Amino acid sequence: MQMDTPGAFSFREVKALDGALGRAGEITTPHGLIQTPAFIPVGTKATVKALLPESIKELDAHAVLANAYHLYLQPGSDVVDEAGGLGKFMNWDGPTFTDSGGFQVLSLGVGFKKVIAMNEDTFRSDEVIADKKERLAHVDDDGVTFKSHLDGSMHRFTPEISMKVQHELGADIIFAFDECTTLHNTRKYQEKSLERTRKWAIRCLKEHDRLTKERNHRPYQALFGVLQGAQYEDLRRKAAKDLGGMSVDGVEFDGFGLGGALDKEKLGTIVGWLCEELPRQKPRHLLGIGEPDDLFVGVENGADTFDCVAPSRQARTSAVFTQDGRVNMTNAKFKRQFAPIDASCDCYTCAHYTAAYINHLFKSKEMLASTLATIHNERFIVRLVANMREAIIRGDFFEMKKEFMGRFYGAKI
Repeated sequence: MQMDTPGAFSFREVKALDGALGRAGEITTPHGLIQTPAFIPVGTKATVKALLPESIKELDAHAVLANAYHLYLQPGSDVVDEAGGLGKFMNWDGPTFTDSGGFQVLSLGVGFKKVIAMNEDTFRSDEVIADKKERLAHVDDDGVTFKSHLDGSMHRFTPEISMKVQHELGADIIFAFDECTTLHNTRKYQEKSLERTRKWAIRCLKEHDRLTKERNHRPYQALFGVLQGAQYEDLRRKAAKDLGGMSVDGVEFDGFGLGGALDKEKLGTIVGWLCEELPRQKPRHLLGIGEPDDLFVGVENGADTFDCVAPSRQARTSAVFTQDGRVNMTNAKFKRQFAPIDASCDCYTCAHYTAAYINHLFKSKEMLASTLATIHNERFIVRLVANMREAIIRGDFFEMKKEFMGRFYGAKI
């Protein structure tokens, strides 16, 4: 990995996956290379919870992703801009991503929090709301009005405001503002929302171009269009064709975010629909996906990069990954396991600490428990996706997938 390679944004395919849509590639950003497929750890508020940015670098993570909505509310995108951008603000010298705030609109609007994987065989409503939750966001054709979860103050996001916020945050890769629907919405609402997101995408391209010219003292930021359409093939393909071929005064999207709530059983099918339609010379980021089986499905069907809070969130609850499946570090069997969590893991935690010590930290409710478990989980997932890349280049991806899946999911979790 090169953390200090200067240059404009570009993508090149290194090798295609035989018999599938997947590929190995390289994304060049002003702050370095991202060798794809790659997992991008999530640092929601300009920090990966429990970790120093230096620890993220030691994991060999190629980039981090922060949240535009949260940083807009606190400390303010203007503060991050004054600090020199997201990377300088958090002392991270590699590539950075920020999302647009579209998923937070879903979360605030319907109260399903971080649940992006749903089942399509559920109720249908144009006014979806989770049980006993208050609707904190209201969407209209111009944008979204929402109530801060911090202090109850009211705010407004439009495509133009999202672009302004993300330009001030200064990430290498930013995303167009979109409406993220749930699988519970009716077909009629999905159609209306898709058209709304298409029109917002045009406005994002225009404002992105204007801000890029106005802020030419900053490195170029790549803008990714976000594709919605829920579980409907015709809507997903339409979104890919619309945004994949979109050009506003000669300005096009630099890549694409594969977004929306997804039925886990149809993940590969939906990603495949999108990637079949998208221009192959541009990268694709699958938003909010981080479980091992889902990552294999995403890579196989054409996604290049991924982000998810799951590895760090699960680590804080004492759930960690091993080659033989996910385990809970508070289990009694680890009390006297004076060996690493996973003997095959090359992370800092496994090199220096025993499972017995980590079991003790969790039982004692020590903060260090979260740090050591998060280092392990993030490294496990980062390395897993990096190994997928190597397997594509070697030509044995499907053999590698079969071996990993059989061992990981064949174990008792």
